[in-house]
Parts: sequence; C-alpha cells; structure tokens
Amino acid sequence: MLLLSRNDIKQVFSMKDAIEADKQAFTLFTQGKSDVPLRTQIVSEKQEGTFLFMPAYVEELDAAALKVVNIFPKNIDKGLPSAPAQVLLIDGETGIVNALLDGTYVTQLRTGAASGVALELFARKDAKEGALIGTGGQAATQLEAMLCTRKLEVVRVYDLNYERTKEFSEKMSEELAHYGTRIIPAASSDEAITGADVIVTVTPSTKPVFDGTKVKEGATVSCVGSYQPDMQEMDPVILERASKIYFDSEEAVLSEAGDILIPLEKGIISKDDFTGDIGEVLLGNLVGRENEQEIIVFKTVGIGTQDLVTAKTIVDKAREQHVGTEWS
Repeated sequence: MLLLSRNDIKQVFSMKDAIEADKQAFTLFTQGKSDVPLRTQIVSEKQEGTFLFMPAYVEELDAAALKVVNIFPKNIDKGLPSAPAQVLLIDGETGIVNALLDGTYVTQLRTGAASGVALELFARKDAKEGALIGTGGQAATQLEAMLCTRKLEVVRVYDLNYERTKEFSEKMSEELAHYGTRIIPAASSDEAITGADVIVTVTPSTKPVFDGTKVKEGATVSCVGSYQPDMQEMDPVILERASKIYFDSEEAVLSEAGDILIPLEKGIISKDDFTGDIGEVLLGNLVGRENEQEIIVFKTVGIGTQDLVTAKTIVDKAREQHVGTEWS
C-alpha cells in the first residue's frame, strides 16, 4: 500500500491538476457512471463537530474510495486542521486498499478545485477583483483556485478574527506570490465583496456572511462552507438576484445545505429557480454565462466522486514519479 503525505502530494499534483480531476469527477457523476451514496454523518454535540464518511465507486476507473473527514471548527483555535481526513483508495478489481492519502489535503484540493471549475465556467473573462470570506482550513486552496482560473489584480479577505485575517493574507501573499495578485485583509465583509467579480465563502456560519444587495452585477459566487441544514453563509437575497443557480449535486445539496434548504422552506426560492448540476454544463447540456450582467451562484457540498478521481490521479502520478512510502 502506498502512503502519501501532504508533501508527497504537493510534489506531484497542482491546483490545475485538481481542477481537471474535478471536471472529470463532475462529468462522471452527471453521466451516472459513479456510485456515490449520500455521506453518513454522525454529530458530536459535545465538540460541536461532525464525523463524515464518504464512499464512492467508478467502474470504468476500476477504483473505489472511502474518505473519512471530520469537521471540527474549534480546531482552528488550537492550530489544528478544521477538517482532518484520510482517503483510502481501493482497487476495483480486487477490493484491496492500495493507497492511503492525507485526506485533509485531498479535501482541500478537490474542494478548492470545485470553485475553480465553477469560476472557469461562469466567471467573467475580464474578472479583476476577488473576495474570500473565511480563513479556515479550506481557505488557502479556495484562494489558489480563484487565482488559477482568473488573472485577478486583487483579492480582499475577510474573517471575523481580523488578526487571523491579516496573518492569513500575509502568508498567502508569500505562498502565492507567483500569481502576481495583491491579497489584502478587509475589515468587513462589505469591504471585501464591494466591487468583487468573484466571491467565495468558506465558513461554518449559521447566518449570512455577506450582504447580497452589495454584490455587483456580473459577479460569480461560490458558496462552499455550509454542510448542515442549520448552516447558512449565503444571503438569500443573492439567490433572488441570481440568473442561474448551479450545484455540484442537487441531491446532495438538498440533503444537507442550509444555504438552499432554508430559503426553500421560507419560500424565497423554489426548485424552479435551479439551473442544474455543473456536470451538465461540462457535458454541453446546459449553458453557462450568457452575458456580462448575470449573477451566477454555485453551491457545493462535495461528492465522493471528487475524492476518488482526485486520489486516483494523485496515486497514478506518484507511482510514475516514485514518490511516497510503500507499506507492506
């Protein structure tokens, strides 16, 4: 069995690779070529955390995967990952586990890449300004996905903890300097989103983290953070203003994402307002952006196919380049 750490994965796999893997995953999912049961959740009220178990199988890839990812928001105050995880890659012919990957980093990559796919498809080609709300464990790859898909001049970052926002902005300015984008802390979410062409939210908030009336025409919004029915980082106003609303998986979103479930329950939107899954756009069955004024929303909760395709691509590259540790 091949063991792959975060550093091992970084040696062989980039954000561009992750975006391409997610495109394949979304396409396979929409074509019905992946078997992805809804993830199992166990809530820890004591720790305000959630244990998540995500299986997937793709016959044509001869591979299955199981990701164990545990969402513990309080970890950020302890200097620990807020979404610790491991991914098991399983041989589809023999059922033998043939690789174990740092699932925290796989999750960060494939989740960031989901926004990357959405922005590549929907963001205005001339997008210059970005906004990132949230600086937790998923934020760095969300930021890189933004920079990877559009040549942004500036990204304004906001988090409730301003000191953490400054530290994150400084760190990312160094790590992502090669993109040539100014990454600066914002004192409020209004300051972050005003004028932004692309907006990504990645928080576990139970109330909206931005004012939907202040989002400019033509913006693309990717909401990543909410994964429970009571979580709602997206202002419902933006759903009313949006020309199109896409999902990674409508079924998965409607099973757990308060961002959509709460506005549905209140009658702010209906299912008639949904455009469809992003895989349909990749397959050419749905249209993406049609003009420069449209506001487009993408809501993702993550699907197991992403983990499987990402993990398999990483393992294939690692074996080719003789990276990682063999455990027998």
